[in-house]
Amino acid sequence: MENRIVSQKLTPNLWFDNNAEEAVNLYVSVFKNSGIGRIVRYGSEGQEIHKMPEGTIMTIEFKIEGQEFVALNGGPVFQFSESVSFIINCETQDEVDYYWEKLSEGGDVRAQVCGWLKDKFGLSWQVVPTILTELMLDEDQAKANRVMAAMLKMKKLDIETLKRASVG
Repeated sequence: MENRIVSQKLTPNLWFDNNAEEAVNLYVSVFKNSGIGRIVRYGSEGQEIHKMPEGTIMTIEFKIEGQEFVALNGGPVFQFSESVSFIINCETQDEVDYYWEKLSEGGDVRAQVCGWLKDKFGLSWQVVPTILTELMLDEDQAKANRVMAAMLKMKKLDIETLKRASVG
């Protein structure tokens, strides 16, 4: 993987307290087509503002599934919330199960609803079978309503249950 990653016009910046490296290592281990790029470390300048020891990682560029990100060790000032999440589109139940297991480990179980989960860093993910949108867009509104009702009862989404709900 090339050393320089950030080349796209818009790049999500994820603010971590002081565990950006741990988070990035998890994410690149879970997703294919992933890697770590440049790492910038805090120097002595600005310590009265950033309060990070010299040599501590400030930012890490990384890529997962072709999407470029930057992770920042910015201190405990800001936390993630469910208002921003990343959707993982899954073709099979095995894929749903894989991402759910890997990303929910150590996360907030209270945040697991309708395919959403929070990882151990507080970042929200939506693990979604691609068939869900298809089922929700069915011209037969009764089918779509049954799928919605079934989905709302789930934590991790189950493709077969959603399909059964669609047919009634």
